[in-house]
Amino acid sequence: MSESNQRRERERTPGERAVCPVCPHGCFLSEGQYGRCGARKNEQGRIVSANYGKVTSLMLDPIEKKPLSRFFPGSAVLSAGSFGCNLACPFCQNYEISMAGPWQVPYRELSPARLADLAYKYRKYGNIGVAFTYNEPLIGYEFVLDTARLVHERGMKNVLVTNGYAEDSVLTELLPWIDAMNIDLKGFTESYYRRLGGDLQTVKQFIERAARSCHVELTTLIVPGENDSEDEMEEEARWIASVNPEIALHVTRFFPRYQMKDKKATDVRSVYRLKQIAERFLTYVYTGNC
Repeated sequence: MSESNQRRERERTPGERAVCPVCPHGCFLSEGQYGRCGARKNEQGRIVSANYGKVTSLMLDPIEKKPLSRFFPGSAVLSAGSFGCNLACPFCQNYEISMAGPWQVPYRELSPARLADLAYKYRKYGNIGVAFTYNEPLIGYEFVLDTARLVHERGMKNVLVTNGYAEDSVLTELLPWIDAMNIDLKGFTESYYRRLGGDLQTVKQFIERAARSCHVELTTLIVPGENDSEDEMEEEARWIASVNPEIALHVTRFFPRYQMKDKKATDVRSVYRLKQIAERFLTYVYTGNC
């Protein structure tokens, strides 16, 4: 177990039930039980990260693929992912790992030092640091924290690609070590977020706090008939502008995936129409998958 995990989790009696403190779900777990994210469990009365150092995906990506369009454009970033997620989006693009537990997906063990060393080694390929991505990194925030510190020691950058559905205490620990985030703002109604297993207010508060401390860009995947109304996009863009009108928004086209294979891909004209609405309020709006 990591040093940060040891600091965070208070001593408990083996066999005692415990509440996971990482996200608003607050899973109340018995000995050996995993939370709904599939990546945290009760181990001898403590809630621990079950995906610590378990890397399912590792790739040197263009920074624009995160997507980050206004943070060191033209550079590369070493992208690492594990397994598990605390939301349940039926359109998930990485469901093979995000909807999996450790018994369902192959992984390799990487220590924080090894991952930071790899990032440093790949500087010759234009790498600026490490991006924690592919699955939801906050459910295994201890590994992110321990690695990010070492990445900074090597003079490199840390990027977080997240759904922003976490308790404020987790964000407080991570923010000193994170240089940039892309945060999914999946829609702008509470009813939509409830269907995905989260809540809008938590994500809005996360965005507001993160935007005061590091570079932030947002992504909204436009799913036909779900979150594609012009009124909703106008409300979303107005709110983002109230935080900071220079926060970049990526308006992204949906393709059939996971539990939404029967739905048609978003019409490109719809994506561009919503982009134009957002541009009334925001300085930087980009389209994706078009």
